[in-house]
This record gives sequence, C-alpha cells and structure tokens, in this order.
Amino acid sequence: MTSLWRDPTAHVDDRVADLVSQMTVQEKVAQLSGVWWLEPGAGGMAPMLRESVGPLPSWEEVIEDGLGQLTRTFGTGPLEPAEGLQILADRQRGVMAANRFGIPALAHEECLTGLAVWRATIYPSPLCWAASFDPALVERMAGQIAGAMRSLGIHQGLAPVLDVVRDLRWGRVEETLGEDPMLIGMMASAYVRGLEDGGVVSTLKHFLGYSASRAARNLGPVSMGPRELADVILPPFEMALRAGARSVMNSYTDIDGVPAAADADLLTTLLRERLGFTGTVASDYFSVAFLQTLHHVADDLGAAAALSLEAGIDVELPSTNAFGDPLLAALAAGLVEEKVIDRALFRVLRQKCELGLLDPDWAPVEVTDVDLDPPESRAVALELARRSVVLLANDGSLPLAAGAPIAVIGPRADTSEAMLGCYSFPLHVLVHHPGVEDGVEIRTVREVLAETYDVTYALGCPVLGGEDADIEAAAAVAAAAEVCVVVLGDQAGLFGKGTSGEGCDVPDLDLPGRQEELLEALLATGTPVVAVLLVGRPYDLSRQVDRLAGLVCGFFPGEEGAQAIADVLSGRVNPSGRLPVSFPGAGSTQPSTYLASSLGRRNEVSVVDPTPLFAFGHGLSYATATWGGVSASSGPMWGTDGTCELVVQLANEADRDVSEVVQVYLHDRSASVVRPVQALVGAARIDLAVGRSARVSFTLSADLTSFTGRDLVRIVEPGEVELWVGASSTDIREVVALELVGPSRVVGVERVLEPVVRVELG
Repeated sequence: MTSLWRDPTAHVDDRVADLVSQMTVQEKVAQLSGVWWLEPGAGGMAPMLRESVGPLPSWEEVIEDGLGQLTRTFGTGPLEPAEGLQILADRQRGVMAANRFGIPALAHEECLTGLAVWRATIYPSPLCWAASFDPALVERMAGQIAGAMRSLGIHQGLAPVLDVVRDLRWGRVEETLGEDPMLIGMMASAYVRGLEDGGVVSTLKHFLGYSASRAARNLGPVSMGPRELADVILPPFEMALRAGARSVMNSYTDIDGVPAAADADLLTTLLRERLGFTGTVASDYFSVAFLQTLHHVADDLGAAAALSLEAGIDVELPSTNAFGDPLLAALAAGLVEEKVIDRALFRVLRQKCELGLLDPDWAPVEVTDVDLDPPESRAVALELARRSVVLLANDGSLPLAAGAPIAVIGPRADTSEAMLGCYSFPLHVLVHHPGVEDGVEIRTVREVLAETYDVTYALGCPVLGGEDADIEAAAAVAAAAEVCVVVLGDQAGLFGKGTSGEGCDVPDLDLPGRQEELLEALLATGTPVVAVLLVGRPYDLSRQVDRLAGLVCGFFPGEEGAQAIADVLSGRVNPSGRLPVSFPGAGSTQPSTYLASSLGRRNEVSVVDPTPLFAFGHGLSYATATWGGVSASSGPMWGTDGTCELVVQLANEADRDVSEVVQVYLHDRSASVVRPVQALVGAARIDLAVGRSARVSFTLSADLTSFTGRDLVRIVEPGEVELWVGASSTDIREVVALELVGPSRVVGVERVLEPVVRVELG
C-alpha cells in the first residue's frame, strides 16, 4: 500500500505530515540545506565556499540521509545544456537512491539578468526593467526565463532584488529596480508573476534593509527607524508577495544591532504572522555562518544554526555550514528544539510537494538538446533594451545624421562586457574560465554603429587607469570627425574586481578611473560630443553636461544592448526610457534620493544642495505626446475610505510613434509625521501611433496615501493633499488639489497597494 505522502490526490499538508512523522532527525536535518558540489580541481567560482566549508566529504556521504537543494549545477561553470542536464539527472538519481524515501533535491539557480547559465539569453539588468516602466514586458521576459529553467529541470530562481536604493555609492545598485518603492513593487511583481506562472519558485531578495547600510558599504550595519522600514523598504516586498512569490531570502545586514538572519521579528513576526507568508525562507549564501564569523552573535556554527532556525530561516544555502552536524550538535545540547526543525522541514517539504517532487512518478528531466537563446528570447531582450534606454540631454545633435563620419571612443565602446551586469554569466562565472567564449552573441557599440556610419575608433583609456598618450590620440581622432560618440561606464564585477557590482562600493560618484579626463579632452576638441553611459549606477556629470551635444544612459542593457543604443542614436527608435534613479548633482552628495522631506531637499538652512542633475522619472524623446486635460472625477473631496479616479488625456500629434510615461505623485501638504515632499503612487506607459489619442484613468484608493503614524500604526489621515501629474518627478504638468475627508482610518497588510490603470485608445 502506498504511503499517504506518496499519494498525489491527498492534501499537501497531510502528505507532508505523514512523511515528517516517519523521518529520523538526521533525515530531517538533511532536507534543510543545499550542497554546492564542486568537482575536485574545479575553477575558482566559489572561493568563499572552499574557505568556509573546507574540504567536502565524499558525494556519497553528503547525500546518504537525503538532500534539500542542489546549488547551481549549471551556473558554476561553462556547461553545454545537454552536459548540464546529464550531470543534474545523475545527481538527482543518486540523491533519490541514497535516501530511504527516494526524495529528490530541489535545484536552484541565479536568474537576475536571465538564467545565469552558459548559452542562455542575457537580458537587460533590473535597472533597465525599471527604466522601461513596462511591467507587461518584464512579465514576458520572466516567463521566458521560467521556460528555460523548467527545460533544464530547475525549480527555483534567486530573483528579483527588491532593495530600495538609498545611496548610489552601494555596489549593488545595478541589481536593483531603483529608488522608488512603488516602481520597484510594480516591476518586481511583474517578474514574480512571469516566473511563478511558468512553474518556477521566485525568491525575493533581500529581506530587509540591505540597501540602506551606513556609507553604502556592502553588508554594513543599518541605522533605520521603524517608519522608514515600513514605508520605504517593506512595500515592494508586500507587492511581490501578493503577486505569488514562494520564497524569500534574508538580508546580510543588521538593523540596529540585530542581524536579519537571526531576527525573529523580521522573519517570523513580520513576514509570516503579519504578511501571511507561507513559503520558504532561504538563507543568503553563507549568512548563517556569518552570524558567527562576521556578526559575532554566535559562539559557533551550532549556535548560529539555532539562532537562524528560531528566527525563521528554513534552508541554508549554498551548502551545509551550520545546518548539518553543527545543528545536530546544537539539538543534542538543547540549544534548539526538534519542533523548530520540524517547522522548517514542513515548509521545505511542502514546497517540494507542490513542485511534484514527492510524487511517485517524478523523474529528472531527460537529456536533450535545448536552445537557451532562441530568436523569441533575443527579440524580447532587444525590445526591453530599446524601451529602457534613457535620453538624458540633447541639444539637437541627436539623432545622428545617417552616414556621418563619427569617432567612436571610450573604454566601453568596443567590448561586449559593457552590456553586462555582475550577475550575468560571463562576468559572474566565465571570469574564472579565461578563453571561454560568452556563449551567446553580444555585439559592441562600435560594431553596430559601423553598420550605419563611417566609424573611426580609439580606446582613449580603460575603465581604470590609462596613459596620457592614449587620451591624446583619442582626442585627435575626435577632432577629425563630425561627431564624437564616447562610450563611458563601469566594469561590472564581484568583490572589488569591478567598479560596480556586489562588494564594489565606491567612496564618491565621479566616473571611474580617468574617464572624466578623457571626456574633458574630447570636449576640448570642439567636435560635438555625445556621451553614452553603460553603467551600474548614476555618476556625477554636472561639470560636463552643459557642454555635451547629447547624453544617453543604457545602464547594463544585455546581449542586445548595443543594437538598442545604436537604434536610439540613429533615430530608428524614439527613446522612451525614464530614470528609476536620480542622477547626482554637483558634489555628488549622498545618501540622497528624490524621496526626501522638505529638509532633505535644497533649503535655506544648509549650504549643501542635494538637487539631482537629472531627477527620478526623467527622460527625453525625439517626439512626444501632447498632453490634454487632467481631472479628478471625485471633485475636491476624497473619502479616507474611498477612491479617486484621475483621468489624463494624451494625443500623438507628431509624425512618428511616441511613448509617454504618465507619472502620478502624492504630495501631502500637512501630516502628523514628516513625509516625503512627493512619492510615486501610479505610473503608466502609453504607446501611441501617429494620430492616435488615449484616455488614461488611474483609480487611486485612499490606501495609497497611507503612512506609518506616530504610534507606528499605518493610517489614512484626513487633510489636504495634491496629486502631481507629469512626465517626471520634476516635470509636473498638472496639480490636482484634493481633501481627504472622513475619520482617520487604520489600514494593514490587506490595503490596496497599487492603482488600477485603464487605457482607452482613440
């Protein structure tokens, strides 16, 4: 007779309870960690693994009691898809044969800019997703990523990143969706829907506060009050959880002295009891061990395991440091109760059950040829890249005249790496495998521009370093051209091996290396200079912007990024990206975002001016929509328990297709606590063909005006507010004055988190 846990028709909880009741404590603990199995002699992909775990036991010893997860089978080295499928299938069969229940492991991979395996499509970076203001397109991209993952037998993806940028000096800005909680939540929710609807578990990173570390230092401590945490940092997670994310990853940092990995208030009280999360909490890589080695709140790995389990972490990644023998020792010593292990185990097995891993007919994916970079994926990568390119400034020199002789100069002009962020496979993994090709075609800006223009090229300088003679030679090339296109930016990397990326924090926002010197030398030639930025964070260009003929930002636009940049420069594409992060003004004062109170902005009581050079939401186009009337159907009164319908009229009176991003900001004229001067409460991207018009309506719940009051309870408070409607946070086209009327109202996790947007085309 088949055990209940093997019966696919039985309720999931009943199946899991039956299985748990039959397991020894060793078998239970074995399900609570992953293994990052590195073959002897494998390259340097995971030095921290070798340093923290040391020599691994034999494979047979690792799997004898079962295994929770397999870490990055594909994403550790350059494997052909069929080769990776064979390795994963062999490992899964070994895991199943070794444990007496035949339970396979859950397989996870990174998927921030696409599935991070060799030969898979490399999509634009998250900053590009946000710059597109196009959730539907991001959802399509995530659906394609999920399809690739399922074809390889991968169950869980470690994305998206929902950290709200608070300081541009932080190295991981490139992995984020910007500085605004509403925009981050909209885009992250779209990504989650695409991944989860495709049958892959989405993992939200990093819960909570990681991006707000002091001085923007990676893993640095966070000094943050509960109001900022609740009103700025938390909302994107609330939105993405509501979209269906089934996994959450803890932050590395501590908030006011308590590491997130050991914080029951965060991982249990807030995440589970208040937000109702029922999925799994996965430790960020090595973060359980870090409780001992970096935070020094645990005497040994057993104590670290007990702390993190009690707090609410269910599975240790990437490999077993603490959730193995140290946890068993902590159990024997009375540092943790078996019921706490059972709590985590139940969640882990429930997820495996939901994925079909406990079904009697489950089998590894068979080895087959898989195309991980098909034309339809490249097409979405190109469309997203095009829609994310931001035209920051233009004196009329753009678009470039067809066939013009142009100088293409700069450290990012003729390298495929310029298109890629630190979690792309070539820069995350292939840096440890010199000589191995990228695995997908990635053209450079120089190559693509040469198809349309008479191009001369000079490097000028690398991202870091360089020689005077090379800068002078580049200036000579620019002087002989009609226009100079200089491509500047970052080298993405990890832990100091780049100018942007995880562990690559910076002390200021000057362009890396000698790039500003190069730019000044080019400007001195008198040739019109168009600067293209391929960066992981905004930089201070306040000293040059008035002398530039044009300024374009692509962030890290992925494998089709060069084509997108060239399409914008040539005018084949009407630029329509909008900034998800502000560009710093003179002095690069940090930390600073547009979400500031009056005293956080330019004022008369400080000589330091944090006004951005280019504000959140900014972006120019070659042709724009004509704005018509803006109205609020509710009139001047807006009930504290009601809705307001805001209507914006647009028309395309230009001679080419246009795309507008309508942005709605809330301004609270007076509140019981200090509030940001403005905060995004709605945005919609509208594409209009020539001669078409649109009626755009935003149904705004009064919940969207809520904030955390003095008693740390979220409220909708009566009083005068304004809706600022415009094309950016500073380009406001209409101000709608309203009064919230009625009693102050408490709202909680059930509140409305985003507006309902309807578009009627005419």
